[in-house]
Amino acid sequence: MHDFSMRSLMTTEKKPTTPKKNKSTPPRKGQPPVPARGLAVSFLLMAIFLTAMYLFSDSSKNSGELDYSDFVTLVKSGRVSKVDIAHDGAGNHNIIGESKDVDAAGSTRFRTEIILTDKLMEMLEENKVQVTVKRPRTVMVSILANLIPFILIFGLIYFFFIRQMKNSGRGAMSFGKSRAKLLTRDKNKITFGQVAGVDEAKDELFEVVEFLKDPKQFQKLGGKMPKGVLLSGPPGTGKTLLAKAVAGEADVPFFTISGSDFVEMFVGIGASRVRDMFEQGKKNAPCIIFIDEIDAVGRSRFSGIGGGHDEREQTLNALLVEMDGFDTQEGIIIVAATNRPDVLDQALLRPGRFDRQVVVDLPSLKGREQILNIHVKNVRLSDQVNLEKSARGTPGFSGADLANLVNEAALLASRRKAEFVEQQDMEEARDKVIWGRERRSHALDADEKRLTAYHEAGHAIAMHYMEECEPIHKVTIIPRGRALGATMQLPKKDRYTQSQKRLEADLVAFMGGRAAEELIFGDITTGAHNDIERSTAIARAMVCEYGMSKRVGPQNLGNSREPIFMGQGMTGSQDYSEATANLIDAEVQRILTEAYDTCMDLLVEHKQQLIDMSEILIDKEVLDANEVQHILEHGTLPEPPEPSLAPTPEEPSKEAVDEVEQTDEEVADETSGDSSESIET
Repeated sequence: MHDFSMRSLMTTEKKPTTPKKNKSTPPRKGQPPVPARGLAVSFLLMAIFLTAMYLFSDSSKNSGELDYSDFVTLVKSGRVSKVDIAHDGAGNHNIIGESKDVDAAGSTRFRTEIILTDKLMEMLEENKVQVTVKRPRTVMVSILANLIPFILIFGLIYFFFIRQMKNSGRGAMSFGKSRAKLLTRDKNKITFGQVAGVDEAKDELFEVVEFLKDPKQFQKLGGKMPKGVLLSGPPGTGKTLLAKAVAGEADVPFFTISGSDFVEMFVGIGASRVRDMFEQGKKNAPCIIFIDEIDAVGRSRFSGIGGGHDEREQTLNALLVEMDGFDTQEGIIIVAATNRPDVLDQALLRPGRFDRQVVVDLPSLKGREQILNIHVKNVRLSDQVNLEKSARGTPGFSGADLANLVNEAALLASRRKAEFVEQQDMEEARDKVIWGRERRSHALDADEKRLTAYHEAGHAIAMHYMEECEPIHKVTIIPRGRALGATMQLPKKDRYTQSQKRLEADLVAFMGGRAAEELIFGDITTGAHNDIERSTAIARAMVCEYGMSKRVGPQNLGNSREPIFMGQGMTGSQDYSEATANLIDAEVQRILTEAYDTCMDLLVEHKQQLIDMSEILIDKEVLDANEVQHILEHGTLPEPPEPSLAPTPEEPSKEAVDEVEQTDEEVADETSGDSSESIET
């Protein structure tokens, strides 16, 4: 349960804009290389050129066919100026000539097949026809000319398909090979010192490190280390980092592979890759094999709606067999990570496979501060930054979220041209990560701005006078994300349970915006729809799950999930009567109505404070905790601190300079006297 909340006014539903793709972006690390398009284009142009040369080099294609008798007539009538006698290499002769006449197609060229004889040559000589004999092409040249188009086509096929498959490790001979990446001792420098906020998980894994360093210590008493360790928890909590730290501390090779890398479109590939991965592990023992997102291959085997998945189930079966087939004395430890341990097959979780399950949960307040201390080591941080305050303001943040927060703070400081990252950068980065960047371009008109100010002031006053609510951190009417305004709280500590009084106080605070609108303007808007949605969810949970309704009593009235044919179900049934459903609706309505009435009474009692805060908020747009407190107590903003009249250290007064110089001279005289006496002595 997260206490760091926001009471938003209006949320503007806008379709997310799709960022433009940058076609010139270079490939990132880990991605397959982009094909060499320049070489491919060269192949294509060469193919087109050679094919054109082959098809059109034969000039006879542009020549009209002419019978031999007509050819003889043309020659004897003197209408042929020159001919070319060509031999095709197969015993045939052709004459390609130019006529003085133009045929129907507009061409003066003609072609005819002949039998080369002395009589024909005498006739051409008598009619003064210029004769040219072309050298016949060899058989090899003819064969190559016919094969060039096919060679080019197969070359392109090889380049685009076979070569790329080989480069990406997907060749026909490598389908069954494991795609696990090996991080050797030299490449993996991560240790437990770089992991913070998960002390319990580190303690659980420390035994694995000790076993890999000295397995005889455990074997001496007959103990056996677990074959597998399953790390489960929300995304970004450091599961992969923990696995790398185990390998780094133990100084052993580290194999890493994703669960999705096992399953391919070809049947049997996944099982083959599992076997090959364990073979590689045995060759590099002792080692750690890390399977990330194991739920991609280790889901429960069932035949519910949609049927099963034979390939994935075969891969899972191979994994189960391999985990049964090796002994921990070989020095192979399987570490897997998942965000969904509830969907894993029970056979995978039984003792003998994943014996130990370690929950890597979101860090506590102390853990978040430790994580921030690690991430700010590479950032020029001001001495005025309070990391404990930043940690208190980020409940529910994972390690990855905190790393992103520090990076955003550094970027904001760079944008300000600042020398160091200040506290304001940390707070602005936190607000940006949670609610989005300020949308100052989204200007509100005077009426909307006034409405927003009263809405947020209503939230703030309700929070202030409900003792169970967390302290106010900031009130703003600058749009962020899809919200037009926000009232933010800063929890004093992490809370893992919620009392009934605290939940009721939160409901009153949620109603502050809507109640202020009705009290001041006599009308309500759609701006409170998010407040109503969250309030309804809390009230229904109080009745159906927490047993906080006297009429319903302490019972759980949620939906019951029933399995569908040997697998997890996809439908639910209501496990209570219609009368109970009506009672639940009545209790939810009662809780929400009471919260709204309580909030309205508060605002009526403190209406002047509501007006004062709203009017100041319209002008200032952002109020911090101290300003909110002063407005509620005095009705105005706190006075700015008066500038000090004392001279600054950089510009001391003349009198002070003279006094310092005089004192220095006296000290020097006394010191000189003492020294003289010492020397004389």
